[in-house]
Amino acid sequence: LELDGRDIEAIRSAKLVVYAGGGFQPRLEDAVEGRDGPTYDALSVGGAARADPHVWLDPRRYAAIARGIAAELGDPRRADAFVARLERLDAELERGLARCARRELVTSHAAFGYLAARYGLVEVPLTGVAPESEPSPRDLERLVERVRATGTTTVFVETLVSPALAETVARETGAETAVLDPLEGLSRERLDAGADYFDVMRENLAAIREGLGCR
Repeated sequence: LELDGRDIEAIRSAKLVVYAGGGFQPRLEDAVEGRDGPTYDALSVGGAARADPHVWLDPRRYAAIARGIAAELGDPRRADAFVARLERLDAELERGLARCARRELVTSHAAFGYLAARYGLVEVPLTGVAPESEPSPRDLERLVERVRATGTTTVFVETLVSPALAETVARETGAETAVLDPLEGLSRERLDAGADYFDVMRENLAAIREGLGCR
């Protein structure tokens, strides 16, 4: 993320700046340090791993973030309705993922660790948090062996990440591919049509249930 002068001024004059720390957006973090007003680091909530910013994929963590933002804005009750929706979604995910034939969630990169941990799944990422990293031939062989050992039938790809590696691993292991969306890829067309976080998370739930053979 590159900031121009207007961006920096907006950051410095904002009532509150909410961001994900840990070095993901160094220019933004530099600008935040230069302001006098309050800031809120979303990765400071509930022992989040600084290496993974995808905290919103755990509805409970997301609810804690919403509470924190409301408190910073001086109105803790402001988040009540949103948190109630998140709690209902969490219960829905918990029920939907309670009884699955498989618990290993094979993903194209390590974006779903919080979701997996919340619902008792084990994420098996093909690459790390940086999805552009490419494995060597030997690493690819190890990935195929690892995925084959889990007995997985579905390798999950993402909307903004090249599916090439996942498709190769799926082909070598006899698995299929399906889409999981970490919310970063919600298109303008879908937003304009009214799609939101809750829609995407329920689509993710349906995909995981089918891929893991949940009942």
